[in-house]
Amino acid sequence: MRLDKMRRSSNVEDARGQRAGGGGRGGLKLGLGGIVLALLASWLLGIDPRVALGVAQVGTSVMGGGGAAGGSAAAPAAALGTPTDAAGDAASAVLGDTEETWTEIFKAGGAQYKPPVLKLFSGEVVTACGRANSGAGPFYCPGDQKVYIDLSFWNELETQFKAAGDFAQAYVIAHEVGHHIQTITGISKQVREAQSRASKAQQNQLQVLMELQADCYAGIWAHHAERSRQILEQGDIEEALAAASAVGDDTIQKRMQGYVQPESFTHGTAQQRMQWFKRGLETGSMQACDTFKAGA
Repeated sequence: MRLDKMRRSSNVEDARGQRAGGGGRGGLKLGLGGIVLALLASWLLGIDPRVALGVAQVGTSVMGGGGAAGGSAAAPAAALGTPTDAAGDAASAVLGDTEETWTEIFKAGGAQYKPPVLKLFSGEVVTACGRANSGAGPFYCPGDQKVYIDLSFWNELETQFKAAGDFAQAYVIAHEVGHHIQTITGISKQVREAQSRASKAQQNQLQVLMELQADCYAGIWAHHAERSRQILEQGDIEEALAAASAVGDDTIQKRMQGYVQPESFTHGTAQQRMQWFKRGLETGSMQACDTFKAGA
């Protein structure tokens, strides 16, 4: 990935080394096995980790209601800017490039794009959706419209998920930005309302369509970034596809429990995730990313 062709974003909060706000219970009390399984759901990219843990207050917060889970006080806000270290700089570059793409797309549709903030943290963080620790992996919080990443997750992506490379990391960020697009266009709200009236199986199906659309939106970014700024290097697309495959529900379940339970899928199979990323990459069109119409 050609970082030299990518504009750095100023919408980055670097809170690494900063302690999360105190107070509250400090988290849900589960056995180690339960925590691992729950957090794996959030590692699939895009689901808030406290939703995976079944914290009711977070569901309310995601829908636009109350405060953070456990009543934790928010930590002091980090200043917006561009990190100076290599990992932070790369994340800022990807975010900046998504801003270029989505600003262009929204402008073509007669709208103004309001980008999310990327918050880098280490250890633990308090969000408008609740409290999370670094084990949760990257996630997007609709309540404050921020993407949260502990950059130590890149090591997990390489060692645990066998998805190495800077463009695998870029895919993760672009996927989370995809959830931001769903929020500001109203798709996320519509899905949450539909899920509130649905059975558990239907809720899971709707969540799968949400995640696959975010994958497709990540592909849209790659399409426009390459067309406008030629950011791709040899092997980049393969890195993104490897990451998409590695975080498929079936891949995760086979690794963790040795068998697959399709009725419990919340993000889609490895094949589906690769397929929808490629659709966005090949078309560059939001209309082509209507997973809900395709799913119906």
